[in-house]
Amino acid sequence: MVARRDRESTDPHVTTRILVKDVMNSPVITASPDSKVNELAKMMSDMKIGSIVITDNGRADGEPVGIVTDWDIVSRASVKDEKPSKIKAKEIMQQLVTIDSEANVTDAARLLRKHGVKRLGVIYKGKLVGVVSSSDVIAVMPELVDVISEKASMMRGELGRSPTLISGYCDYCDEWSDYLVYVDGKFLCDECRAGG
Repeated sequence: MVARRDRESTDPHVTTRILVKDVMNSPVITASPDSKVNELAKMMSDMKIGSIVITDNGRADGEPVGIVTDWDIVSRASVKDEKPSKIKAKEIMQQLVTIDSEANVTDAARLLRKHGVKRLGVIYKGKLVGVVSSSDVIAVMPELVDVISEKASMMRGELGRSPTLISGYCDYCDEWSDYLVYVDGKFLCDECRAGG
């Protein structure tokens, strides 16, 4: 099970600046493929975490080869009716799907849903630097929904204020502006409207 890197394209209609690196959990807790399930369960309990990344050498600088979650221990190890000290991580681990640390949290949400997983490995400059979980993404999504909802209401003219008062990142240059105006389906800053 080799770690697979998967990156979805960013939705051009969602202009949020919350990145995966802003919500990920770091450092990564790792173990080797030969680690026993009872050792993994104790690590998870002691560190109050729900997953451990399995690397070829058992260390954070190793190549990720999979992930074991608390659910894997329940659904894959317990059902074997064997002692947890006899079952190795490599027997129950899942493939680790990864995402770039600079990706948007909406991209992370899409990957989680697409692959039916609850955690993604986070990659920066080719190295595993963190883990982002569905609960990490869900924790920031209400804020994203509020921003998108407010922009949509302004576009439809439902709010009693001018769209020129919108603050946010310009859809063209990605720079912050307190004076975004909705033009041809994009929110543009003064400079981009003048140069556009």
